[in-house]
Amino acid sequence: MRDACPWIERYLQVRAATLELAAPLSDEDCGAQSMPDASPVKWHLAHTTWFFETFILERYEEGFQPFHPAFRVLFNSYYNGVGDKHPRPQRGLLTRPSMAQVRAYRADVDARVSALAARAGSDAALAALLTLGLQHEQQHQELILTDVKHLLAQNPLAPAYLAQPAAQPGAVPAPVQAWQRFAGGLCEIGHTGDGFCFDNELPRHKVYVAPFELASRLVTNGEYLAFIESGGYRDPGLWLAEGWDWGRAQGIEAPLYWQRAGQGWSSFTLHGCQPLDLAAPVTHVSLYEADAYAHWAGARLPTEAEWEHAASDRRLQQMFGHCWQWTGSSYAPYPGFRPAAGAIGEYNGKFMVNQYVLRGASLATPPGHSRPSYRNFFPAGARWQFSGIRLAR
Repeated sequence: MRDACPWIERYLQVRAATLELAAPLSDEDCGAQSMPDASPVKWHLAHTTWFFETFILERYEEGFQPFHPAFRVLFNSYYNGVGDKHPRPQRGLLTRPSMAQVRAYRADVDARVSALAARAGSDAALAALLTLGLQHEQQHQELILTDVKHLLAQNPLAPAYLAQPAAQPGAVPAPVQAWQRFAGGLCEIGHTGDGFCFDNELPRHKVYVAPFELASRLVTNGEYLAFIESGGYRDPGLWLAEGWDWGRAQGIEAPLYWQRAGQGWSSFTLHGCQPLDLAAPVTHVSLYEADAYAHWAGARLPTEAEWEHAASDRRLQQMFGHCWQWTGSSYAPYPGFRPAAGAIGEYNGKFMVNQYVLRGASLATPPGHSRPSYRNFFPAGARWQFSGIRLAR
């Protein structure tokens, strides 16, 4: 049982952290869905449990019986190999099961998975699935925060997810901006070492990177405001054609959550509406906006190979923990990529179309869930994630 203890401890820590994210919310908060791309917190709590029930308990538990037969369809996200799915845009209509039932579902599955953990030390396949399940849950922890922020921003009361800390630090200036040069050459990218990675980070392979420069820090709100005030949203010469049409169709004139406040600007945050911090990194911009800003600034977005090659350089600041950083690279398989067999292989590979890669990690990313080779990906118009800009040239 000694080998099982680390597994049980790690499993219960991650699972408890998810529930802690829901603690400040009411049951009404947890059941609402603000848009098709976001999911209710209740659904996140159930789906992450469904993952362990479907891919671990169903395979390894003797005499397996589902907690509730209907949950297999209700909380399946996109695994076609598992079966039918409840329509994603209608997740907010699932008033049943209740939050109490979902919490009971989590508790039941937690007890049953913990009972299997004793086998993880000798069963490599089980250990791999447990690890993937915990990494998957951490991804949903980040999604809970991004989805809750979008949900609360739709409320005219502008409610805060968390109260603002009592002691407010003074204004912190942005780090000095500098350009760091990299010689490039034949470089290796992709995950290396014995730690966990998702399948889309493999295989590690060689790429040629031309000499380039990368900004030492992220673009700030103040710098992006200068782009707005100079007419950046009204100059079609700065924009990709698709981005220009996207912005015109939706009437977009600023990053998501920015609001004019008298002579200045405010921004909706997890702490409610706050005066815009001009020194903080700009977040909640689309690839279209990031690309237009880069053109306005006389630069461009980095490729994902450039970003990863530079990620180990200690001269660069704000690489992790602030916001995901758009790259100019389409999300595509690495040479030799092969998804896992079966439904679990649907995790990443089938999304390798019409998406762009983001690198780094955001303030919503759980501790220990970031690494230089991590490949996040979203459509070019996505803005509700904590996505920002690092310039290259």
